[in-house]
Amino acid sequence: MSAPRSRWRLRVAAAAAVLTATGVVATTVSTATAAGPLYKNPTASPQARAADLVMRMNLSEQIGQMVQIQVGKLYGDCGGYTPGPLNRGCAKDVLSTDNVGSILSGGGDVPGEGYYQNTPRTWAQQINLLEKYAIQHTRLHIPIIYGADVVHGHNDVVNATLFPQQIGLGSSFDTSLVRQVQGSASRAATATNVRWAFAPVADVDTNSRWGRYYESFGEDPHLDGAMAAAAVEGLQSTGRVAATVKHFAGYGASDSGLDRTPADISMRSFEQYQLPSYAHALQAGADTVMVNSGSINGIPATGSRYLLTTILRGWYGFKGVVISDWNDVQALETRYHIVPDYEHAIAVAVNAGVDVTMEPYNADTFVTEATRAVQDGLISRARVRQAAERVLALKFKLGIFDHPYVNASQANRVLRADLALARRAAAESSVLVKNDGALPLKTSDKIVVTGPAADSVADTLGGWSVGWQGVPAGSPERAVTVLKGLQQAGGSNVTYAADQATAVGEASSADAYVAVVGRPPGAEGPNDVRDPSLPNDPVLGQQQDLVAALVATGKPVVVVLIDDRPDVLGKAQDANAILMAWRPGTQGGMGVADLLYGTRNPSGLLPVTWPKRPTDQPNTYIYQTMPTTYNGTGPVYDPQYPFGFGLSYSKTTTAVSSVAASGSDVTVKVTVANTGGPAGAVSVPVYVSQPLSRVLVPGKRLVGFTHVWLDSGQTRTVGVTFDKKVLGVVPGDIAAVGPLAVEHGQYVFSTGTVTDTVTPSGSNTLTL
Repeated sequence: MSAPRSRWRLRVAAAAAVLTATGVVATTVSTATAAGPLYKNPTASPQARAADLVMRMNLSEQIGQMVQIQVGKLYGDCGGYTPGPLNRGCAKDVLSTDNVGSILSGGGDVPGEGYYQNTPRTWAQQINLLEKYAIQHTRLHIPIIYGADVVHGHNDVVNATLFPQQIGLGSSFDTSLVRQVQGSASRAATATNVRWAFAPVADVDTNSRWGRYYESFGEDPHLDGAMAAAAVEGLQSTGRVAATVKHFAGYGASDSGLDRTPADISMRSFEQYQLPSYAHALQAGADTVMVNSGSINGIPATGSRYLLTTILRGWYGFKGVVISDWNDVQALETRYHIVPDYEHAIAVAVNAGVDVTMEPYNADTFVTEATRAVQDGLISRARVRQAAERVLALKFKLGIFDHPYVNASQANRVLRADLALARRAAAESSVLVKNDGALPLKTSDKIVVTGPAADSVADTLGGWSVGWQGVPAGSPERAVTVLKGLQQAGGSNVTYAADQATAVGEASSADAYVAVVGRPPGAEGPNDVRDPSLPNDPVLGQQQDLVAALVATGKPVVVVLIDDRPDVLGKAQDANAILMAWRPGTQGGMGVADLLYGTRNPSGLLPVTWPKRPTDQPNTYIYQTMPTTYNGTGPVYDPQYPFGFGLSYSKTTTAVSSVAASGSDVTVKVTVANTGGPAGAVSVPVYVSQPLSRVLVPGKRLVGFTHVWLDSGQTRTVGVTFDKKVLGVVPGDIAAVGPLAVEHGQYVFSTGTVTDTVTPSGSNTLTL
């Protein structure tokens, strides 16, 4: 054995010893009752049952619970992505020999990898089959738990209802909507026996170059946290699905804006503007956490004991299961090069706090190397038991031991379920950012629809839709596109022009144009962009030129942006009206049509800053509205549209009418009025400003929000209550780290956008 390997053994063994010294101790086997072992007693608590069972397991069985394998490794030729039925030989190796306790479908993975029709019934049948095999072919008859990315519906299943992507739901400023949407997703997952949902994303957007920008709820930690908490509650509302808060922590804060690249960030900024979103979601009772694939301050998150134990377990008291992301434990060796081999990579991750390794490619290698790490003293037996016990407790909590199967004959009932909710979500998720009077349209208007995204199902749904990077070519996946939605609303008055020349040629008969533009769908990595501008090139289309040509006809032009991010619009900014619809989902075209024709009143607000220039990165009001001594030309925060901006067809006003503190809570009362125009929902954000602060803070910070319905002419006063801790900062000098504290002083509350002027008064000010 080489000297470097020996030195690593000493270091990791020391970490394992620390685990034992800090409370990871062995548990004794409970005495079996007359009815049998405690773990078989359905009336006992999940923790008690898990503690009993884990002590009856040998080391190999315990380590098996710590690995999750990709489903394709059990089907066909077991290569991972080749179609075929369940391969009994591979099933034996994975489930019986290696005792693997968890299986996942990665983005686009289907049991059988295309051998069977992609339906809910197929999923239920095959997961039932895998459960049966595991139960029948393991010594203690332990079932598996099956996981998938249930990020905007049961998105790997063809024609399951898909909802707007998270950034759209963030635009709704409506936690009730998120709870309902994720409740629907949970029911769909449960019907197929998918019990581990890898959602929600609690990452904070900071740079619109990022390919996963649309997977976040937005750029504000409080908004992201409140929405992620609602998503956790919705996903876990059935009691049979575990939510996963991901990707802990700071995944959206990379310096380059590119996926899985380093983030170098002060601990003060990390604590104040990155961690709170995850903390909110954890407080909602999330069962599991997935780790950030990137590095923070030079340390890969997957190997950070400070992050996964000191912060996650210590500060936040998390008791559930921590899982790595795809192949990230091995990446400690192969990509980050912080360890010499896989054995030490496993030891570093497990000792840091990873309970389950998402090892998509080779379960046997993981089990072999993890066993060697225990034998070599790099991981303690107590730590292995602890991790396995957490996984078993999750399975008991979800009822998998007592009810491992679902009724596959009923699974297809989830197809096209909750379409009315999906339509409403699409409308609430869209943001009207410009309107010079062109909207709403009349159904009698002659509308010419054009643009590359006008009739694209793939664009409408986005990434993580049947396939990882979006709907694969030839897929039978359906969705109502913007063109189809407008045609259902406007009938024969709505026509389609396939190209710019055809569209311009119809100017004489058109009352208005609707140009549906944006980037094609994608996901992490390939979806990163260096220039977040609306495409104007031969590959993705001369989209800015298209809008400019339509504007030149003199007819009203409405731009609908179907995209993952707020692209810099360039020439398209000259359109008469602009609606950001994000990736609106299965009923996206209906939701957009409802807004364009005025059936619904727009209520969405931007959950991110819309950049004016592609170089405006990082792109977030949090960092760009800090006090400075900048003496250049113009403001530092100079967006096209600020965070919290959004128009409606009504004239609405909002104003803080009172602020009061009671115990640990602060309640801000806001008077909201619809002074003219149609009825509709109004999103009401509440911000705080500090005239004096020893620690620099943004000009405004979001501390709460609500969503209220107003009839035409109606005035209501609503209350937004939040914990005082939301006002906290990390006190001290540059090197400060530690708990957030609320400074003594004056706090001024306001509504509107982050760029609106705030004047302190007796009604909007609180002194603490």
